[in-house]
Amino acid sequence: MSAPASGAATRGLAARAVARVLVEGRTLDVALQLPEMDSLAAADRAQVRALAYGATRWHHRHRRLLGELLHRPSARLEPELEALLSVGLFQVLDAAQPDYAAVSATVAAARWLGRSRATGLVNAALRRMQRERTPLLAAALAADDGRYSCPSWLIDRLRSDWPRDWQPVLEASLQAPPLWLRVNRLRRDPAEYRAELATAGIESTASPELPFALRLARATPVAGIPGFLAGEVSVQDVAAQVAGLLLDVAPGMRVLDACAAPGGKATQLLELAAGEIDLLALDHDATRLVRVGENLERLGLRATTVCADAREPSSWWDGRPFDRILVDVPCSGTGVIRRHPDIKLLRRPGDIGPLAGRQRAILDAVWPLLTRGGQLLYVSCSILSAENTAVVGAFLAAHPQARLERIAPATLPDWLRPLPDAGWQSLPGAADTDGLYYALMTRAEP
Repeated sequence: MSAPASGAATRGLAARAVARVLVEGRTLDVALQLPEMDSLAAADRAQVRALAYGATRWHHRHRRLLGELLHRPSARLEPELEALLSVGLFQVLDAAQPDYAAVSATVAAARWLGRSRATGLVNAALRRMQRERTPLLAAALAADDGRYSCPSWLIDRLRSDWPRDWQPVLEASLQAPPLWLRVNRLRRDPAEYRAELATAGIESTASPELPFALRLARATPVAGIPGFLAGEVSVQDVAAQVAGLLLDVAPGMRVLDACAAPGGKATQLLELAAGEIDLLALDHDATRLVRVGENLERLGLRATTVCADAREPSSWWDGRPFDRILVDVPCSGTGVIRRHPDIKLLRRPGDIGPLAGRQRAILDAVWPLLTRGGQLLYVSCSILSAENTAVVGAFLAAHPQARLERIAPATLPDWLRPLPDAGWQSLPGAADTDGLYYALMTRAEP
């Protein structure tokens, strides 16, 4: 059993991870893969993650506060010191964090990181934050990037795309995400499984429109979820589970999941068709494709997995058309910021155009592989029109044989709103969902 880590070590590791996001452009999950984490007890690893995620989620607000506390722009701080101060501010400001040790442990973390000369600055900034919390917060909240802890360029985009919803969307993105499960209908009845959860002391709520989707009242490590390791359930947001409703697969169909990793939607399609579809799960990232194979094995499902670029069918397509194609495109991830707050630090306004170009290229490449009368479902976890309706609209204009489906299944949730241009959109926070976009297109007969 690992010995408990010092408060300095957990805060120092959290700061080091946040600094890797700031400097190296790594995702937070990758940044947290620090060698020292392997020797920590589970509770200490959880604390490091909580501190790193909290500091990242609120980092734009913290930058505003640091400008007030230090009388200089935070951009002039060395990144690891900026990250450590952000960790400290998160502890001081978050009611869920025990702030009795926030200052002393964060000062000690500066020494742990080899920055003894910065201990006075860290101590003075955090003590002042404790003393002058109300006026300092008021100053930070006066600017939108401080109020919503979000980069100004993204706030402007959301205000333009969602003039009636941008504020609730930004507020929802600051909340910790819920944990949704998808019950494997091949192995369990959802009502019986809910009863088993209750017996284990885990409270859950079923989605009215998707009975196999269960929301847990409290986040729980997957290893502690009954039946998870045995393949009885998967972790998947309820908005992502709409894919199965829309694509409507049936036994005997040939199906392509063109951007399959980590496999949530691919395995859902297999469950819906009792495993009796010929599914090709494609992804260009070999490491992430391993996750698809692991999920298939855990759930007792079978599919063909291929590592290749969807934009280059000549390297992977065998010439047989598909009855259904799922295109869950690489995107900005702006609909899942509450799950991945590092997106606010990693994305730049110049990223959106190239992403939209890649999305369109994938659509153009796989569309000819669809059989006549077949259907293609375009999905993104973005809430920006440039990646959604603009991409689909341009594709439809260039492909007259592509017919946009506007009539949704009767069971489609009311929080998945139809858009006047094309498709359907869920927004973060609506019914505690992520933000996902869907457009369903049929290849018409000539």
